[in-house]
Amino acid sequence: MNQKEATSSTLISREDCVLVVIDVQEKLLPAVADKETVLNNVVRLIKFAGIIDLPVVLTEQRNLGPTVPEVGAELAGVEPISKITFDCFGEDAFQARLEAINRKVLVLAGIEAHICVAQTALTALNRFMVHTVGDAVSSRSLHNKDVALARMRQAGAVVTSTEMVIYELLRRAGTPEFKEALKLVK
Repeated sequence: MNQKEATSSTLISREDCVLVVIDVQEKLLPAVADKETVLNNVVRLIKFAGIIDLPVVLTEQRNLGPTVPEVGAELAGVEPISKITFDCFGEDAFQARLEAINRKVLVLAGIEAHICVAQTALTALNRFMVHTVGDAVSSRSLHNKDVALARMRQAGAVVTSTEMVIYELLRRAGTPEFKEALKLVK
C-alpha cells in the first residue's frame, strides 16, 4: 500500500462523514459524569460541523425531555429523531435519515456511552466506519464510559477526540475554515 492509499484508508474526510448527536437531553445530562466537558465538546463538534457543512443527525430518547438548550440552539432547523430504542438503528426514521444523507462514516457523540452510544456503534459497524468521540461521550459513571469505549474499540470502532476530528476533517491550516475552527480549539 502506498502512502496515498494508507492515508485515504485511515483518515476520515468531510465528504464521507455525518455527525450523530445522541440523547443530550435535559433530564439525562445532569446525571452524567464530566457533563460540562461532554456538553462543551458536543457543542464544539456541532459548531465545527456548521463551519465545514457536515450533516448532523440528532436523536432524543422519549421521556427524557428536550435536547439541552446549548445543543438545540446550535441545531436550529435539525429535526430530532425521537426514539424508544436504545440503539438508534432500532428506529426506522434514524435509518431513513442516514440513507438520505448517504455517508460512510458515523462520528458519534452523546450519552450514555455504555447504552445508546455503544449499541448504536456496535450495530453501525456492520455498514459504517464508526468514530466515537471519547471526550464527547459519557455515562452516569466513568467506569461504564471506560468499559463502553473499550468494547466499541474492540469491536472495530475508532475512539478519537474532539480536536482530532476537527483537525482531521480540516486537513490544512491557512484556510478560512481553519481560522473559524481555531476559535473552537483555543
